[in-house]
Amino acid sequence: MYILAVAGKEDEGAYAADGDNGEKVVYIFVDKDDAVRYAGLLEADDFPEMSVVDVAGEEVIQACMIHGLEYFIVTQDDIVVPPRED
Repeated sequence: MYILAVAGKEDEGAYAADGDNGEKVVYIFVDKDDAVRYAGLLEADDFPEMSVVDVAGEEVIQACMIHGLEYFIVTQDDIVVPPRED
């Protein structure tokens, strides 16, 4: 599984998107290509350069639970796009 982190700051935590209710959501990608595509969309929206980080799914889910973050496992059937600021 894969998560995104700001390039050069991978040890500081995962990228978390803003959820519908103001909560932070960590996307956990099953497919590396999907993670790379999402990182490119973020960078196109002037986010910092992102790194795709290979992680153990159980560990990142546990970390999300410890830190009070929501998570979403992005499968090949899912479509996720970066949130737009209005």
